[in-house]
Amino acid sequence: MSLKKSRTAPAKSALPSRVVPASKESRSIKVVDKKPRVAPPLTISRPEMLVDGSDRAFRSLVHGLFAFLARHEAVRAGHGARIGLVGIEYTVLISIGHLGVHEGDVSVNRIAEHLYLSGAFVTTVTNKLLQRQLIHKTPDPNDRRRVRLEISEKGWALLAGLAPVQRQVNDVQFDCLSAAEFKQLSKMIDRLIDSSNRALRLQAYFEDKSGGPTPERSDTVRKERSSAQA
Repeated sequence: MSLKKSRTAPAKSALPSRVVPASKESRSIKVVDKKPRVAPPLTISRPEMLVDGSDRAFRSLVHGLFAFLARHEAVRAGHGARIGLVGIEYTVLISIGHLGVHEGDVSVNRIAEHLYLSGAFVTTVTNKLLQRQLIHKTPDPNDRRRVRLEISEKGWALLAGLAPVQRQVNDVQFDCLSAAEFKQLSKMIDRLIDSSNRALRLQAYFEDKSGGPTPERSDTVRKERSSAQA
């Protein structure tokens, strides 16, 4: 008697016979945070500085100024280091030289006015330059309380040695300006310094009214910032 092997039909799988892979589009879908973004408060309200009601362009300008001033400070420090001085010492030294040539007698107060620094701070810096024999200090015959400042031969020799490299560096830093733009920028900087002084006085007023720290006068702020840069 022949036996027939029984064949059992395979059980049907619960899974579909053909798995369709996810499309590229479906795989690239990301969960979007639908939480509304809160706009930061405006940092300026002058309509001249707002673009479509936003102060983004103004913030870009301010941050650009930070970037430029940081680089210019590095250039100034490099000029000073080349002749063995820190940045502010170099600036005071060359200011004494140039003002002396174009204006004659130069005093501590004139340098302070020219560089927007306090007289006390300029006195400290000029004393350091005097110790290094880079300048001369002589009493004014017309006013014994006033001191005349003059660059010594040693000081002029340092500036003369620096000049060839200094010219090349300055040429590159400001090569983006035309003659007209240079004049316009110079006038704008003078106006910005004046408006910044008024802004500092307003800021000090608000601090005083709110019972905050003792208001800092503009010359004190300039002194501390210049000291930090030095």
